Amino acid sequence: MLSHLSLGVADLARSQAFYDAALAPLGYERLWAYPDALGYGHPGGNDKLALFVHPDADVPLAAGPGFHLCFEAPDSDAVDGFHAAAMASGGSDEGAPGLRPHYGATYYAAFVRDPDGHKLEAKRA
Repeated sequence: MLSHLSLGVADLARSQAFYDAALAPLGYERLWAYPDALGYGHPGGNDKLALFVHPDADVPLAAGPGFHLCFEAPDSDAVDGFHAAAMASGGSDEGAPGLRPHYGATYYAAFVRDPDGHKLEAKRA
């Protein structure tokens, strides 16, 4: 349904370090970089996530309650790696890796916030 998603960030270098680390365990990589933007996706594919420096530093960058972005993970180890890398790269914990039976008997996921407050999830496929 979705082609891609763009998120505003305050500090591109900080976001690049975070997303390079957090997305690597999921099999995603940085596909392109410009002075004011970055693009991530599957190796050899098109970008699915773009980050850009927001021109107004006084505006909240993260969407409000209820919004989060979920990345598909190939397995539980990738979910665990996403969470660990996100924590080590400036993210904050919003839910450690584990089963979420209220979403489904085999739903395995982890939740974090990036340095700009965007809520992210990695979910086992």
